[in-house]
Amino acid sequence: YVLLLRGINVGGKMVKMARLKQILEDLGYQNVVTLLNSGNVIIETDKQNSKTIRAEIENNLEDTFGFPVRTILLTHAAITALVFSDPFKGIPITKDTRLYITFLSEKPTSKLKVPYTSEDRSFCILSVTNSEIHSVLDLSRGKGTTDAMNILEKEFGKQITTRNWNTVQKIAVS
Repeated sequence: YVLLLRGINVGGKMVKMARLKQILEDLGYQNVVTLLNSGNVIIETDKQNSKTIRAEIENNLEDTFGFPVRTILLTHAAITALVFSDPFKGIPITKDTRLYITFLSEKPTSKLKVPYTSEDRSFCILSVTNSEIHSVLDLSRGKGTTDAMNILEKEFGKQITTRNWNTVQKIAVS
């Protein structure tokens, strides 16, 4: 499985990756690998119920750190399939281009017409599936990542987590 933690190591919600790895190993997960410092974890388990796995991990992390840590749990095969599908094929890349995948914890209910482009044309949501959003941010147009994330949270709620496309690709090959 791939475990994505939302909102850690920002705003004072610090979670050290070595500590996170130890917690997951103590819960019985095997071959725990953390990637980067933003809450990307690969775990192995014989447990089959993803809702039970998520609940166990979220409850334990909240008990340990004293604040809620929301997670999204995906199969490694789903991440690999996402990368193989290349949702950004044909997008021109410059030094100011940022490609993002936003992972959803539940099927989206937003009525936003997709593809969506922000008024200033800096942010575009290319497509939305039942499990993710594919978006592009152009930093040369002035607005930053925070504005794009605000649009995503407004439309799709706070139970989402976003990763740069490069990070998603690293997860897939780990």
